[in-house]
Amino acid sequence: MLVSKVELDMTDAEYTRKLDELDRLLNDPDVPMEPAKVWSLLAEIARELDIHMRALPGGANGPGRNTQCC
Repeated sequence: MLVSKVELDMTDAEYTRKLDELDRLLNDPDVPMEPAKVWSLLAEIARELDIHMRALPGGANGPGRNTQCC
C-alpha cells in the first residue's frame, strides 16, 4: 500500500497536541463536551496509528499478531 506524503505530515508535536486536546475535551469538567470534535480527533489519531502500523515490518499484522478469530 502506498502512503501519500500528505498522510505522513503529522509531526510528533502535532500528534501530542491532538492527544492533549482530546484529553482536555474528555476530562476537564470546565470544558463543554463537543462530540463532533472528539470523534474527529479520534479519527485523526487512529489514522496516524494505522499509517505507522502499516510502516512496520509485516504491516499492520506484523510478526506475532494473530489475525484469525477463535
